[in-house]
Amino acid sequence: MSLESSGGRVLDDPAAMRAFAHPVRLALHELLLRAGAATAAEAGREVGVSQALASYHLRQLAKYGFVEQAAARDERERPWQVTQRLQEWDDAAPGPEQSAARSLLEQVIAERALSRLMEWQERRHDEPGPWRAIGGVDNRYLYATPEEVAALGRALTELLEPLMTRAQDPAARPAGARPLQLTQLLIPLPPTTSGD
Repeated sequence: MSLESSGGRVLDDPAAMRAFAHPVRLALHELLLRAGAATAAEAGREVGVSQALASYHLRQLAKYGFVEQAAARDERERPWQVTQRLQEWDDAAPGPEQSAARSLLEQVIAERALSRLMEWQERRHDEPGPWRAIGGVDNRYLYATPEEVAALGRALTELLEPLMTRAQDPAARPAGARPLQLTQLLIPLPPTTSGD
């Protein structure tokens, strides 16, 4: 399954990457993924910023194609919705500007995920047993070729697709389902002196 057919977008514009690499914009984008659509006022309340600030960041996201105006529920409301559920970036032959933008975006996403992990660790003991055991870090060491890693990524995307579509279709969510963040860090390590 291609990224585009699964509702995704390949980011290759450094300006778009930098625009997306803003904590408030990432929070607003995630909220719209989860809520389906929301006005700037609703989004601001949920994210913890003013309506004016939410509106500004939503317009910036729209400028780079991450969100768009949704069908209004009435004549006064102007809700927003995401345009793609998934973004990927590729720098097989990057210039320095694209490489720097990608690094910034990855850093902001990783910092957001680590912050959420620390929040989870503080409240884990208050969660019901089945949920308490789910969150956390999984750490594995692999040996793979670039082609094998690409195949793994495609397989994971295909496996996760049914769960990701529930984000935009509340009716498809089974009882007891709740939102989860899955942040994947794949870090090529330097070879060891023993000849890896």
